[in-house]
Amino acid sequence: MKEKILHYSTDKLKVTWDKERCIHAAECVKGLPDVFDPKRKPWIKPELADINELTDVIERCPTGALHYELKNSDKEEKAPEQNVITIEKDGPLYIHGEVVIKDLDGNTVLKDTRVAMCRCGKSKNKPLCDNSHIPANFKADTSYNVDRLRTDPVKGTGGELSVTLYENAPFLVEGNYDLVGEESGRETCSKKMSYCRCGASSTKPFCDGTHKQVGFVSN
Repeated sequence: MKEKILHYSTDKLKVTWDKERCIHAAECVKGLPDVFDPKRKPWIKPELADINELTDVIERCPTGALHYELKNSDKEEKAPEQNVITIEKDGPLYIHGEVVIKDLDGNTVLKDTRVAMCRCGKSKNKPLCDNSHIPANFKADTSYNVDRLRTDPVKGTGGELSVTLYENAPFLVEGNYDLVGEESGRETCSKKMSYCRCGASSTKPFCDGTHKQVGFVSN
């Protein structure tokens, strides 16, 4: 997983931007166009906004490319009460919550509140999305089989959402979360589920074992 982090500071806070995780969802530009202007250098000028407005907009960044650190306050971003996985049409899975991405040995690869997981299989920054789904012409709707999530009882809300990466295979999600897809709605579940990241599953966003047939490589 690559990173290229740039810093933009005032006397009150520091904004960090990871260029490798940015896929131009543009929530920042829409929210505070004076502060976030891609046509300008430096493109982020945090001094042009109220701190509360700025932190609120940064927390809307779905990929976690943007973060902030306040210099004279204990305020920090908190995970939502319930973790949420949102299916983006023809794009990644956005995860918002107490996300801990781990390898098979249990080592933490990334801990964050916002990530965009590749599901086209083409990203050069796996397991994260890098917009490779666009040139790959990846197509996937936002539907899912709701009944598959209802086979296990809901155990609670919130808490750690564990994402375990399997080599040349899917990632396994464990914890409490809502799965959201525009076509299938919102379902609360606590069931362990394997999510496709090769891009070829016929049961997207879930894995169906097709990664073995297509020779998916996870790094």
